[in-house]
Amino acid sequence: MTMNSCASGKEENTVLQLTHTAGGHTLHHNNVFSPDGQWIVFDGRNDDTKIGETSVIGVVHVKTGEEKELYQTKNPTRYGPGVGAASFSPVADRVIFIHGLANADKEKPYDISRRTGVAIDLERPLQPVFMDARDITAPYTPGALRGGTHSHCWSGDGHMISFTYNDALIEPELRTVGVMFDAGRPVLVNAFDGNNSGQLYAAVVADVVAHPQSGSDEISKAFDECWVGKDGYTDGAGRRIPYAIAFQGNTVNKKGETITELFIADLDPEEILKDTAAVGIAGERPHVPKGVRVQRISRTGRGLSHVRHWLRSSPDGRFIYALAPDDKGIAQVVRYAVSGGQATYITKNATPIDYSFNLNKEGTRIAYVTDNNVYLYDLLKHANMRLTFNEPGDLKIAGAPSFSPDGHLLVYNQYRPAGPQQYLQIMTVAVK
Repeated sequence: MTMNSCASGKEENTVLQLTHTAGGHTLHHNNVFSPDGQWIVFDGRNDDTKIGETSVIGVVHVKTGEEKELYQTKNPTRYGPGVGAASFSPVADRVIFIHGLANADKEKPYDISRRTGVAIDLERPLQPVFMDARDITAPYTPGALRGGTHSHCWSGDGHMISFTYNDALIEPELRTVGVMFDAGRPVLVNAFDGNNSGQLYAAVVADVVAHPQSGSDEISKAFDECWVGKDGYTDGAGRRIPYAIAFQGNTVNKKGETITELFIADLDPEEILKDTAAVGIAGERPHVPKGVRVQRISRTGRGLSHVRHWLRSSPDGRFIYALAPDDKGIAQVVRYAVSGGQATYITKNATPIDYSFNLNKEGTRIAYVTDNNVYLYDLLKHANMRLTFNEPGDLKIAGAPSFSPDGHLLVYNQYRPAGPQQYLQIMTVAVK
């Protein structure tokens, strides 16, 4: 392992290069560690935009650096099928990742509306489990969707999975969010090119429209969500909501400007299952089923940051963390109260946070990247600590740093030289 030390005041942090093989090792923005903290999952991308050209999902052992291949696509081409964005269940040795459609070719390449969620168990590598069903032949099967799911994220108990979704048949550009869960039986669909059955029941949970009314709560895009609380939250009426996701929604303010605000979708899986008509008919997008209650959390006027990021929740579900611009337009971490939507700026950096960030399991620390360095913000001490000391011109850090389950290790991606090439490798830094 490659090693160098980084010191800030009395603190000293050792940075290690964990992976060394000639190839990309892209980390997803969430749940990259196995529940026991021993393995880290990655995909073979060396460029965030190249999922369609990527064929490998792998894991690396935290202590030994041993790499293992979990999955490889059959007959990969530059057009797909493609795999990427892998994350572990918080309660089982199972990962889920994006998988492009098997019929991908030059005329029908990997695309935002042509992908699904596939799982692999550590003890059964190379044996894909298709999680969400895809059915593009009307009449549609309840519990199946007809587009592409992406950026899957497990609930705290591992029972549900959220995702973003683009429909393949109606207004594919209108992104929304959805969830899937075990209905007690698989969702079986007709055999057809582009269809696949799935183990879980899926539904969209946010309505989107192409042209939201100015000043309304209508949204043109729902995206980049998180689960609220480790096991739900208590709403303003004192009701305990076991499952809810917070998501970003593009609205149009009274000035006619598109801005991004926070929304929460409360979920009742039993009621979702009952509303089989929500699957929709030919010529319609899937509907939001009964059992979903969406409420708007923030009314900022300024909106969230345009920097791509996913929301994060405090473990108790009281707060949602996001990126929002300060008075100078610099993207900072901001905490929003779920009850009332009050915003509190957490960071006060001179340079913008450049991608997603993560909280530790206890919700007391935030890890993020700015100015090509990893930082740790302690929410209890209100203290910011720099963990890496890259100089101008050093190779780029990419993506979001992630905490190990015990909170004592951070992992992140950085390009490292390998002969004349540069590859995304997994770096680690211990935190006290």
